[in-house]
Amino acid sequence: MKKITSIQNPFIKSIVLLQEKSKARKQTGTFIIEGQREIELAIKGGFDIETVLFYPEICTEISAKKIAPNTELIEINKEVFQKLAYRDTTEGIIGIAKTKNLTLRALTLRKNPLVLVAESPEKPGNIGALLRTADAANLDAVIIANPKGDLFNPNIVRSSVGCLFTTQIASGSTTEIISFLKEKKIAIFCATLQNSNSYHLEDYSVPSALIVGTEATGLSEEWREAATKNILIPMQGEIDSMNVSVAAAILIFEAKRQRNFH
Repeated sequence: MKKITSIQNPFIKSIVLLQEKSKARKQTGTFIIEGQREIELAIKGGFDIETVLFYPEICTEISAKKIAPNTELIEINKEVFQKLAYRDTTEGIIGIAKTKNLTLRALTLRKNPLVLVAESPEKPGNIGALLRTADAANLDAVIIANPKGDLFNPNIVRSSVGCLFTTQIASGSTTEIISFLKEKKIAIFCATLQNSNSYHLEDYSVPSALIVGTEATGLSEEWREAATKNILIPMQGEIDSMNVSVAAAILIFEAKRQRNFH
């Protein structure tokens, strides 16, 4: 059993780079996962876990082997664990996993798909919340249009509480995604204030993509022009927008209601 007890160890330094630098994640094709549930969900979701580091005061070697069988285990001490762990609830275990292909062509859609598209979301917390909602609704996929960063950012992994691994994810440009949806004959429902009908008046029982933009700028004109229908959530207060993850949840569960949660 390999043990590492120094934060100056080159391997530990490389893990810190994976946490901090998108470039390091892209160059190595790996990323960091904290926590037992998150690692178990990643394995269940088909992610390859290369290495698991465990702090035996919190997570024993036996527990680590159960969580990630047939994976290289490295024992670390408290100093190294505290250097690597972002939160107290990491449960003494950290995994290094291989990234996945996030192209549109890698998606496998069911016969009558329901898909969420988010254009240029910036905050990892919002992306994590969108992924949690997608998992709760058992969506076919979440597609990120014009992503601002890589989706294996540790802040997204954490805020999604493992839902990054439970729903299919892809990314691409707005143009590429519109072409993909039209090719698959998926209706495009864009959440926007311009030329819109109230969301609950539309029919989402057909193959559907729900498109949401940022709270600050909304959806681009390209999406609005490509829409099968533009939809809005009627606002009865003083403001005209809400958090993107909240808006997405309202639209998703209306679509699920119409589909009788099947």
